[in-house]
Amino acid sequence: MLRSLSNTARQRLSVRIGTALIVLMACALPAQAALTLSTTRVIFNGDKRSASLIVANPSTRIYAVQAWVNTALDDTISPVPFMPSPSLFRLNSGKQQQVQINGLPNDLPSDKESLFYFNVQEIPQASPEETNVLTIALRTRIKLFYRPAQLRGNPIDGLMDLKWSLQTDAGTTHLVVNNPTAFHVTFGRIELLTGNHQQELKNIDMVLPMQALALPLQGLTLSPDMQVRFTAINDYGGASKPVSAPIKQTP
Repeated sequence: MLRSLSNTARQRLSVRIGTALIVLMACALPAQAALTLSTTRVIFNGDKRSASLIVANPSTRIYAVQAWVNTALDDTISPVPFMPSPSLFRLNSGKQQQVQINGLPNDLPSDKESLFYFNVQEIPQASPEETNVLTIALRTRIKLFYRPAQLRGNPIDGLMDLKWSLQTDAGTTHLVVNNPTAFHVTFGRIELLTGNHQQELKNIDMVLPMQALALPLQGLTLSPDMQVRFTAINDYGGASKPVSAPIKQTP
């Protein structure tokens, strides 16, 4: 087929194939953000007007940086009572920028935490020497917890208040954790314990305040004397000490 093409057509075809390969390689290789944040979560206390964090650029490139706050829907239309400043800035190699998240008037619940997300998108500066280069704008997204001023303590203080049970629905057994506290609980690790045997749960999620979370237990061995052992992530991004609790058997 290539023999019947003109030289110009062959060159165009080669460019298209090369571009397709570059795109496929970019999709196949894991992308890693160049910018770093000074924290893995933001705690916005209701008695404060703002919270802040540092965006750093340890790389050798210059980046344009965009910052914003949104909800779990990850859209641009849901209203949020927070405004980062600056929301768009240049960050040179080896430099850092403090971003202040300002609180706006709101009617958020006063008896429990509310969850939002802080986003940072990095856009590398184009170099005149670079041609036919695929530029990818990467984004870092971390949790932002709004904690009303009336709340005392933190999520780790209430770990012993979590209630665990086994429930079966449509033939599938779930480990259900009920969170009666006013805080979000982000689990670091959850294990089922039977005697000297332990089984770790995968793909665990966060349980919301005053709600329950059901975790499917397909492929795991269950027994009446089973217990749960778990850790949770604290306000600083570290893991709590392991906590053990009984599991209630629910028909």
